[in-house]
Amino acid sequence: MKDNNRGISFSDIDADWKLALDPDNVFWGVIPRDNGTFILPDELIDLYKREREHLDTELNDFRFNADLNCVYIDPTDRCNANCPYCYIPAKIRKQGTQMTAQQLDTVLKKVDEHFKGVKKKPVIVFHAAEPLLAKDILFDAIKKYHRKFLFGIQTNALLLEKEDAEFMKKYKVGVGISLDAAGEEMNNRSRATTKGSGNYQKAVQALDWFTGYEGLNVICTVTKYNVNKLSELVRFLHKKKVPCVLLNPVRLTQKPAVQIKPEDMLFAKNLIKAVDTAMELSQKSGRQIVIGNFANVILAIISPTARRMMCDISPCGGGRTFLTVTADGDMVPCGEFISMKEFSGGNIFKTSIAAAMKSKPFKEIRSRMVEKIDECDTCDFRHICGSPCPAEMHARGNMYKKAEFCEFYKVIIKHAFKMIAEDKVKYLLREGSLEQMQMEYQY
Repeated sequence: MKDNNRGISFSDIDADWKLALDPDNVFWGVIPRDNGTFILPDELIDLYKREREHLDTELNDFRFNADLNCVYIDPTDRCNANCPYCYIPAKIRKQGTQMTAQQLDTVLKKVDEHFKGVKKKPVIVFHAAEPLLAKDILFDAIKKYHRKFLFGIQTNALLLEKEDAEFMKKYKVGVGISLDAAGEEMNNRSRATTKGSGNYQKAVQALDWFTGYEGLNVICTVTKYNVNKLSELVRFLHKKKVPCVLLNPVRLTQKPAVQIKPEDMLFAKNLIKAVDTAMELSQKSGRQIVIGNFANVILAIISPTARRMMCDISPCGGGRTFLTVTADGDMVPCGEFISMKEFSGGNIFKTSIAAAMKSKPFKEIRSRMVEKIDECDTCDFRHICGSPCPAEMHARGNMYKKAEFCEFYKVIIKHAFKMIAEDKVKYLLREGSLEQMQMEYQY
């Protein structure tokens, strides 16, 4: 099946399943291991030959021709928390800039101008350190621009009040609440405040205010502190009627984060356990909770161009499908680059988004591809994992090294194939996701 050094490769998923995969376009088939020698049926070979060119083109377009569709805006550099793994240096979080209402309005006008004529509403996510430190100007901006943009806010909830939650629901704002554990002591160890406590009580209170809200997500950063308690967190959040949780590996952009990185195999084992827990709860209760980052791996396999998180495609979405505007107006490919001024594509108060997209730093990030990374270039899962993240690897000394969590990703991707083979996808994606997809090929 090899042709010009490419084609279908064969491997074992586990004791029950075998995998046939073209790594270059993610054409795949899973076959029971009890069928003897790994020989593809003629019908599957014929299907592959028919679909190969189409799938090559589709994935290439997704990788290199997808348009900018999301702008992260950091209205403030400052934060009322002191998380040990934060990608923003402590000095910036303590002494950083904060936008005025006029500056934020200027940014949004420039974003609106850039997307003029685009039918689909662009997404604006207020992010950074803690955006609710600039709550008043954010809410005024949302009132003014809610017909032009889809808004989201990522917050530690320390400053969130009930009337704020009602406002966000009224304007259909996507909400990400930061919570690392089901128990207060463990959560507050990593989600610490500048006053020495933590965000647990406020975050849990916020979950109650947003009960039943479809736009709610919980973002958990997985470290060596909480890696053994992920299933416990899933059970807790399911009781709170949270529809989606992201169990994201800690990014090692800043040196303190390196000390609390979980071991790859331990993380993989516990994430799989959390996925099993989420499926069990969803099936028994009829009310779904989805592990967002695992769902994205499923999408990367069954519908590669439908995935939402753009960290696991190569080149990543930074400076391509999204960018970040910092509090002082710098445009960087992604928030992880905030401390790396050499990756600024210009200042939005002085130039345009279009100019940033064409800038040398943005082109440099877009040029980082798995084909240029040792080991990734021959890995079967290179277009499912994407070898994240360029900022992390640049901070670690070489942007062109494979991902820090490489072995973790391999295990998780194999488990995703296993779940697909066992027909469990319907329990792993958000309700209605499969109905929105169109079958392109099937054997």
